[in-house]
Amino acid sequence: QVQLVESGGELVQAGGSLGLSCAASGRTFSRNAMAWFRQAPGKEREFVASIGWVGGTAYADSVKGRFTISRNNAKNTVALQMNSLKPEDTAVYYCAGDRDLFESGGPDRSRYENWGQGTQVTVSS
Repeated sequence: QVQLVESGGELVQAGGSLGLSCAASGRTFSRNAMAWFRQAPGKEREFVASIGWVGGTAYADSVKGRFTISRNNAKNTVALQMNSLKPEDTAVYYCAGDRDLFESGGPDRSRYENWGQGTQVTVSS
């Protein structure tokens, strides 16, 4: 059974930093693009960042320069380092795996087949 499990979400003050991790099990994702999305209360799930199977990255404009996505294929994990956090970053953060192999990722939510349960990030002002 394929599973993605996020961890690392917590309450943090504005301006602070937080690191999220996503651990995959059931199969390797080393040849799949991976992504982070987030969903704030009352809003649609939105793209945050993605990393392709060869490591190319893409970011939403709202997080560019503050967030960094990375992957460790040996551990089957993907991470999201978040710096200079703002209250508007408050959301449940989800990890997702691309259904296709050898892709570069991107913001299209429909391309991602496997999803985690999410981890709550709350940024206080």
